[in-house]
Amino acid sequence: MDTTQRDNQQRATEERRRALLEAADRVVLRDGPGASMNAIAAEAGITKPILYRHFGDKGGLYRALAVRHTDALLAALRAALDAPAQRRARVEATLDTYLAAIEARPQVYRFLMHPADDQGEGAPSEQGFEVGRHAAPLLRRLGEELARVIAERVDLGPDGEEKARVWGHGIVGMMHAAGDWWLRDRPCPREQLVSHLTDLLWGRLADAGDRPGGPAF
Repeated sequence: MDTTQRDNQQRATEERRRALLEAADRVVLRDGPGASMNAIAAEAGITKPILYRHFGDKGGLYRALAVRHTDALLAALRAALDAPAQRRARVEATLDTYLAAIEARPQVYRFLMHPADDQGEGAPSEQGFEVGRHAAPLLRRLGEELARVIAERVDLGPDGEEKARVWGHGIVGMMHAAGDWWLRDRPCPREQLVSHLTDLLWGRLADAGDRPGGPAF
């Protein structure tokens, strides 16, 4: 096989893989964490062995979907951080970008971060993806990427790289925990949550006084 044939074959494989990921996305949007390999193969109009041929196993397909969505989210977060605005406004925009993303596609978020509700211990693996155990690597990646952005844009002094990594992972952990709770309970509008979280990051906790009659916090 010559170079042109190899290139054409590689492009065809990449296009086929992209089409399969789009079919998987449609199933995830419909079924959320319960999305199964059988349903995705049916949506793509192929047999399950062909799906395995492209992704190795259900974990491989999950990781490909996770990279696809994480890349898109990271691009949006970088755009918010780089917007020509005051720093607090950029912090607010970054938090809002993350929360807006999970609000717009809650089924995708639940697929990436939570196991299927009906997939109890010992349930057949084809009921859904075992995705809960994959959430930590996604959050670590987001934390490392945010740390890199912070280190590049904020002068944090001689220990700046270490501090940027602590801040990056800390902010991602806060966004994830608060967003997960908010998406489930909806205790307030998104804009209000963004404002409260920005206050926290902006040092409001340090500036707030102690309530009378109680121990100092």
